Amino acid sequence: MQTHTTIKRTLDARNLAATLELLEQCQNCAIGLGEKIEAMEGEGFPTISLLENYCEVLYQIYEKVLQSAGINSNQVHNTLAKELIRIGNSIKNSIKNDIHIRSEAVFLPYKASMWDSLESIWKAADEDPDCDAYVIPIPYYDKKPDGSFGEMHYEGDQYPDYVPITDYKTYDFADRRPDLIFIHNPYDNNNFVTSVMPCFYSNNLKQFTDKLVYVSYLILGDIDPENEEAVNGISHFCTTPGVINADKVIVQSENMKKAYVRALTKAAGEASRKYWEEKILGLGSPKTDKVMNTRKEDVAVPEEWKRIIEKPDGSWRKVVFYNTSVSALLQNDEKMLAKIRDVLRVFHENRDEVTLLWRPHPLMEATIKAMRPGLREEYEGIVDRYRSDGWGIYDDTADLDRAIALSDGYYGDWSSVVELCKEKGIPVMIQNVEV
Repeated sequence: MQTHTTIKRTLDARNLAATLELLEQCQNCAIGLGEKIEAMEGEGFPTISLLENYCEVLYQIYEKVLQSAGINSNQVHNTLAKELIRIGNSIKNSIKNDIHIRSEAVFLPYKASMWDSLESIWKAADEDPDCDAYVIPIPYYDKKPDGSFGEMHYEGDQYPDYVPITDYKTYDFADRRPDLIFIHNPYDNNNFVTSVMPCFYSNNLKQFTDKLVYVSYLILGDIDPENEEAVNGISHFCTTPGVINADKVIVQSENMKKAYVRALTKAAGEASRKYWEEKILGLGSPKTDKVMNTRKEDVAVPEEWKRIIEKPDGSWRKVVFYNTSVSALLQNDEKMLAKIRDVLRVFHENRDEVTLLWRPHPLMEATIKAMRPGLREEYEGIVDRYRSDGWGIYDDTADLDRAIALSDGYYGDWSSVVELCKEKGIPVMIQNVEV
């Protein structure tokens, strides 16, 4: 319609060269659309004949303009508008009855260990015959203590073999303009530890899609949305740039949705409540889907792990998942390192009966470098000693679900892993740094 209005203006201005160029563009667009519909639905599809008629009308107008014959701009505009309305109505009716509209969904994980927060959604999209799904891991940077970018990381080679990876450098977002973009990092430049490449910040991605979807990586203990103190405690998760910029936000439960809505309404005003209620969806977490579908008998256990887990008689020791979190370290500093050393001592003394599987938060080392550089040497010394002694498992792989599937119990800090272990029925004990 807009091009037709421009054609009328160029005719009124007697700019015949511009008119001819616009008519040609309309014809090329119609031909391209017809070819796409014919390839998908066959040459007998009703809309194709309407497109052919539209091209014929464009040709007749083109010839009149070329011959500088008397031509009424209002009549041209009305004629083209009628043809376009017929085509539009045909396409609308065909969508309802015949045309299979393909959609394109893009998934943008940055850390491979966090892929579980998107995987079940990707699988559903990948299995949909009318959807083209692309997994495009994006680079991220460590942040230096002064907030500037440090080392860049790209983990595109660390995803499961069944996940086809598309190189972020080869996918043209502006040209392809995917129907949906899914992200799990909501922080943009507001994270003190890492940052995805700035071109993948949520405020920039919005311009390349009709629907930007943020899927929360975190799984928190479900809270009472009527408990103001509890809602205030998670409000900083609710007001991140990714939540604000996304068209839809997926969280772990209906209660969590209500908590998000309450926190966001408090921040933006009561008039915004309906907007948040429509935007936040309590559909559940893909992380839960992943952990519940990962069975112990199906995971591949590295030989070096088997050597540590197996007893001399071939039976397995109990495996305890030891998780150390970023927040606990930041809150307790040297006291946290002393606690880790003491935990390792206790499990070393009981290594004949219990195998320790220590899995720190994936961003632990980056956090120490950026926010607690004075602890770096001591922490790395603890890790190096534990790994070289070889009596326990140190898991810094991307596969969290394997670690949970192999574990008989959980010990460590509060984190999303606690909620996943509860879902799996694994006993949980929270460590106390003061003890």
